[in-house]
Amino acid sequence: MRNGASVPNGPVAWVTGGGSGIGRASAMAAAEAGWSVAVSGRRPEAVTAAAEAVRSAGGVALAVPLDVRDEHALRAAHERIEGELGSVTAFVSAAGLNAPRRMWDDQSMAEFEAIVDTNLVSVARAIDLVLPGMRAAGGGTIVVVSSRSAWRFSPGAGVAYMSSKSALEPLVASLNDQEGERGIRACHLCPGDVDTEFLALRPERPPAEARASMLTPEDVARAVRFVLESPAHVRIDELVITPLGQR
Repeated sequence: MRNGASVPNGPVAWVTGGGSGIGRASAMAAAEAGWSVAVSGRRPEAVTAAAEAVRSAGGVALAVPLDVRDEHALRAAHERIEGELGSVTAFVSAAGLNAPRRMWDDQSMAEFEAIVDTNLVSVARAIDLVLPGMRAAGGGTIVVVSSRSAWRFSPGAGVAYMSSKSALEPLVASLNDQEGERGIRACHLCPGDVDTEFLALRPERPPAEARASMLTPEDVARAVRFVLESPAHVRIDELVITPLGQR
């Protein structure tokens, strides 16, 4: 073992936002599909626990805690992943941020900037890091976990969140347009309501009965795995997943 990661035995997937929720479930799903997984997130304890869960299930995992808004930390993490696991040929961007104060009459511009940096700018930074390795490998898959609010106007999601998530659609489209000839494909994955810790960032947290009808992180992770395992000539440009009954 090297720094907590078993000896690599498959292609390498890097999951940001992997300490909990959709990111953690996606890391588990990728590992079950045979990927060696690098798990990143802001909370070291949660990231370490997620990586250990992957290893306990028989997979290969490396815990790489970081805040995706830290450009230098992102670069150092990528270098470490390449050094310990190998070149990243799958990237799952699942880190996200919102705030309870999300309307024009109460939002904070400092929070607005943090949300856009997390949900948009940091996604571009990480993709920019993994693209050279994917090009050298002759292909790769990028899954950008966005939001249903990027697909359909959702006023309750907030100004900063909707704006940042909506910008991911052309970001993904530009990847497919410019990198497809190199075997690189990207998916704009837009989940509806998901029962995760992220709900705590809403102005009012939904009651238990409402959460019970939402998607689970594992529902979304199945979609991530579907994209990762699709034949190399198949590109899933955009995928929208909602719980039955969501309007």
